[in-house]
Amino acid sequence: MKQPSQFSLLSQSRFGPFFWTQFCGAFNDNLFKTALMVILAYDALSWTTLNASTITNLIPGLFILPYVVFSATAGQLADKFEKAGLARCVKWLELAIMGIAAIGWTTHFLPLLIAAVVGMGIHSTLFGPVKYAYLPQQLKQDELIGGNGLIEMGTFVGILLGEILGALLITMKPWGIDLVAGATLGVAVIGLFASYRIPLTPAPEPALKIRINFVAESLRNLNFSRQNRTVFFAMLGNSWFWFYGALILAQFPVYAKDYLHGDDGVFVLLLTVFSLGIGAGSLLCERLSGHKVEIGIVPFGSIGLSLFGIDLFFASLSYGNVAGVGAAGFLLQHGAARILFDVVMIGVFGGFFIVPLFALIQTRCDPKHISRTIAGMNILNALFMVGAAGFAILLLGQGFTIPQLFLTTAILNGAVALFIFAMVPEFLVRFLAWLLIHTLYPVKVIEPRHIPATGAALLVCNHVSSVDAIVIMAACSRPVRFVMARRCFDIPVFGWVYKSAKAIPVGATKENPWLTDKEYNAIAQALHAGDLVCIFSDAESTSAGHVNAFKGAIASIVERSCVPVIPMALRGVRGHARSANDGDSFKSAFRHGWRSQMALSVGAPVAPPDATPEWVCQQVRALCCD
Repeated sequence: MKQPSQFSLLSQSRFGPFFWTQFCGAFNDNLFKTALMVILAYDALSWTTLNASTITNLIPGLFILPYVVFSATAGQLADKFEKAGLARCVKWLELAIMGIAAIGWTTHFLPLLIAAVVGMGIHSTLFGPVKYAYLPQQLKQDELIGGNGLIEMGTFVGILLGEILGALLITMKPWGIDLVAGATLGVAVIGLFASYRIPLTPAPEPALKIRINFVAESLRNLNFSRQNRTVFFAMLGNSWFWFYGALILAQFPVYAKDYLHGDDGVFVLLLTVFSLGIGAGSLLCERLSGHKVEIGIVPFGSIGLSLFGIDLFFASLSYGNVAGVGAAGFLLQHGAARILFDVVMIGVFGGFFIVPLFALIQTRCDPKHISRTIAGMNILNALFMVGAAGFAILLLGQGFTIPQLFLTTAILNGAVALFIFAMVPEFLVRFLAWLLIHTLYPVKVIEPRHIPATGAALLVCNHVSSVDAIVIMAACSRPVRFVMARRCFDIPVFGWVYKSAKAIPVGATKENPWLTDKEYNAIAQALHAGDLVCIFSDAESTSAGHVNAFKGAIASIVERSCVPVIPMALRGVRGHARSANDGDSFKSAFRHGWRSQMALSVGAPVAPPDATPEWVCQQVRALCCD
């Protein structure tokens, strides 16, 4: 059955009100901040005796500061209290902060406005853990990628529209200040109304004791996250994206003015195409992932971030205009289209990079600790963003140009990505699997809902080619431990994939019984840890895809571990370049087509008492012929 579009979530009460609540928050944050920075940049003497450059650089820092100080507490609150009620409390806080800001606007009292900047930072800090911990409680696993994509799209579009409206309203003399005060109050009210439609979302750990010491709690959260290697490096990858994005975006004003010779309209154009790129990439993740949590897209995103960052450097060098231009004039310049294309593609691949990471964190971390994990990630994000500012200041101080800064960041992105993927090979393994099934081996998965989202299970499948494991790996959003003949580990590239996927090696059929006690123990340990384990019909490929006898392996495994058995069948694999027992594989591949459709059919789970080898074989055969 065709999966509904991710946009259908917007019409559902479990997602729509929450989406608009967070959208209004992001929109209001940036409307207020941008208006304040613009008025101080162009009319500083009416507000303060401080240097305009000092105050406009101070405001973003004051907004980020609460993320470092209050994130740990925010994570605890989101795990302890019901999330819909907590969201409403945060929106009431936003309304109070905007009321204080309105007084500051109308009285020209800058300290109140600065206090409101810090207050909005606290507002965003408190809402951050709620924002991402809410989704896995209300969405199904096959909706998480789409839901996260919509949230990321909404966040960046909200930021963009808020910045544009803030800049426009504050410059409308003589009512600009009043318009900004009224608009921020109005948006806060709309967000508050939306929050009252968010459905009840129970607290995962209501007995949690709140610890006030934010330093100790922050370290405790990070140390807890480090115990799950995959989640921790996903957090680091997420924070690296904010380093990359903050560094690039911070250069746009000067880049537009000094290198593109454009006015503020060119800066807004750069910001717009970047934000739209992020939104488009975030939404495309659902299609690329096949409605499941697919972290194989993350390396794809990192490749694009580096390639288009490098090309932005060369595009900047080839841009020859030296006359001042507006946005319309810039579009007519030679090389402008290439620059805009690079900027939008950096945004698109940024969406590919960040959305699966959020979904991975939401599905792999302890459900009782998810809000505190997100809070720990927010702390890392804030520190990385501060680091990005320091890194840019250091390089620019050493004489680097802004295009050279783009180039350096893009190259550094490649190095950071390789480090993360080396630490967690699952990213690269799934990338290769995702790449194969979207090029040579397109796969249709039938009834994937039968594969459990959590918990141990034994997958049993027919074995017809040397890419069977890759196909199953790509079709399942969870890691799978494959039981494979030792000779498979000697196949170039594929052997590395199997080792990185922690496949369980077994002796060849002719050497010893199909499974020895040592191998049975390895399987039992994997199932005890809650993993999915997949065995094939035999250690060798079966002729014409027929199902061979399982030689008692299923009975022994189920007897030891007592887990459900899920029959599966691969169909349409014969005719591919790596199918087994098909004569001249290349002739066969061209005869049937390089991209002839394969299918993985997943049967209903079989309870341990019913999972006899004969019954499972019968189910696999039925799926083969279905």
